[in-house]
Amino acid sequence: MDIFESMLGAVPIPEMCKVRLIFPRPRIENVEKEFLNRLHAGGLLHRIPKGGSVAITVGSRGISNQPLLVRSLVEELIKYGADPFIVPAMGSHGGATADGQTELLRRTGFSEDNVGATIRSSMEVVDLGTTRTGLPVFVDKYAYEADAIIVVNRIKPHVSFRGRYESGLMKMIAIGLGKQKGAEACHDAGFGEMAESIDDIARVVIDRCNIAFGIGLLENAYHETCGIEILAAEEIPEEEITLQEQAKQLLPGLYFPSLDVLLVEEIGKDISGTGMDNNIIGRYTTPYPSGGPRISRIVVLGLTDDTHGNANGLGVADFTTRRVFDAFSFEQTYPNSLTSTATASVKIPMVLENDRLAIQAAIKTCNILNKKNVRLVRIKNTLHIDEIHVSTVMLEEVKQYENMKILGNPEPLRFDGGGSLLQP
Repeated sequence: MDIFESMLGAVPIPEMCKVRLIFPRPRIENVEKEFLNRLHAGGLLHRIPKGGSVAITVGSRGISNQPLLVRSLVEELIKYGADPFIVPAMGSHGGATADGQTELLRRTGFSEDNVGATIRSSMEVVDLGTTRTGLPVFVDKYAYEADAIIVVNRIKPHVSFRGRYESGLMKMIAIGLGKQKGAEACHDAGFGEMAESIDDIARVVIDRCNIAFGIGLLENAYHETCGIEILAAEEIPEEEITLQEQAKQLLPGLYFPSLDVLLVEEIGKDISGTGMDNNIIGRYTTPYPSGGPRISRIVVLGLTDDTHGNANGLGVADFTTRRVFDAFSFEQTYPNSLTSTATASVKIPMVLENDRLAIQAAIKTCNILNKKNVRLVRIKNTLHIDEIHVSTVMLEEVKQYENMKILGNPEPLRFDGGGSLLQP
């Protein structure tokens, strides 16, 4: 018998029950209509020169309704008489190559046919000088040469640092538009200084480039658009602070203060910058953020198709599978880590041959005496946690929460002949 099968095969795996988590759900019913109303009410289209070229920035995340809104923006700019095009603004993502970043856009719905505009992807940048603290400032060459730039991004809490600016418009201006060189310059001082570095660099770019306005998007806990703000370039530094606070209030969570084991079916760059949202799992790759549940063991079973081997974030897990290990692409994963200087997120945890053994290893090592009482939660990914599965020992606790609802009856986890977890 295989040594791991002999050590782990008898570890009991509890029955699980589906549970719905209920979060506040503000949302915009007609996203395109709301966007167009705000776009025209703001009067900022007049900042675009007639016949001028317009660079629209798009990042690497799967953001709800973003392809729809960018297509709508392109159509309005063309009606206005401008010549819009798309620029990848994602720092070192996509393997830090122009083709890789174009492919990332395509996988998130930004083909030229889909949005009605060409994509101009290059890692070439223009040197804008330095900040007041001596940080070098770079900006994408295509964007710099355009007559105007429109920055589009979701605003949300970051997974590796805290500050007035985290993920959002200012970060995209400082890091995304800076491509690999700009991202590297902003990260050189480390995540402890990241909020200040973003502030300093973004203000230089706003001052020295033709940014017409920014479009900030907010999402609720269900990954639905619930806020659209269109800000003049000079408004972005002040207004984004308020939007970041709103985003923090919208962030979902697992509610449970502690768990023995968290089972994550998939991670990927399309889910979060670190594969799974650290704010939800309560584990971080730097010492600067905090919050979330205390979890003894985390198991990652797979990578999303759209991450294409980028396993950034796997390092915060304790166990994973041979399937994930075999799909791990150094070329896709390491450039982002080398640029950000955060190495913990790309380390490889203990690798087990299949899903069942990985789960059993987590249960065996979570340091509870009666393994049948393991507090285990199963999620698909950290982007969709409105429906989860919990072990039966947790059901009485679930009943104490007004914002949780038990769905159905407990059932055993099912595996195929090769030990792969089957869908419930």
